[in-house]
Amino acid sequence: MIDRYDWAGGQEAMLRFGPLDGPVVVFAQPLFEEANRTRALIVSVARALARRRIASAIPDLPGTGESLVPTRDVTIMMMREAFEGAAARFDREGRETYGAGIRSGALLDPLALLSGRWHLAPVDGARVLRELTRIKQIEVDHSLNEFWYLEGDTAIESGHSPVAIAGNLVSPHLLSELTALTPFDQPDIPRRVVRLDSDPEPADVKLPGPPLWRRAEPDNDRALVELLADDLTAWVRSCEG
Repeated sequence: MIDRYDWAGGQEAMLRFGPLDGPVVVFAQPLFEEANRTRALIVSVARALARRRIASAIPDLPGTGESLVPTRDVTIMMMREAFEGAAARFDREGRETYGAGIRSGALLDPLALLSGRWHLAPVDGARVLRELTRIKQIEVDHSLNEFWYLEGDTAIESGHSPVAIAGNLVSPHLLSELTALTPFDQPDIPRRVVRLDSDPEPADVKLPGPPLWRRAEPDNDRALVELLADDLTAWVRSCEG
């Protein structure tokens, strides 16, 4: 069902799936274009969790989905505060809440009071910025220096105006924030890292399936959906004891 949640900057939409009691998984979608490429996958996993009697929610964070916040005004801190607000909605109901960060979505959950974090193919902020730099270099057809988003014609002027990347206006402040961000990983707080078997990075488990976030158009994969839902369900139930 369609619901809403409150955060310090206002109110945003949130899709909810599954039972109205018990633990809840709150999904953090990837940043930028990868959110569009993985949306169908995330919704399918949420529906598969519901069939397994695990509730979940997919919040629209500021500047994403149906949010009225312009992308040019969004910062990582705003998105983190909004995700915190979405998770707090269920914490106030006395429900155990878990985060499920997909790719760069794993950078958005550190402020939330979560019982654990499940991260699919997590990436750090520096890698996200490198990908955005590569996209911008293709657009302008020349190489860019490390702080291109703060300089000259790419930032319009040195006054740090929004930067156009693949048709979206992005705050240079957000791009600066990315440089030092890493996924949340603290001792004594449950965290499970899941990667595809084609990914050489370390993980708690590797699953077969296509990296949908790299495809040119949004896509889905039924077999991968079931594997992810099985793993996420088993992990939540193990955390619940």
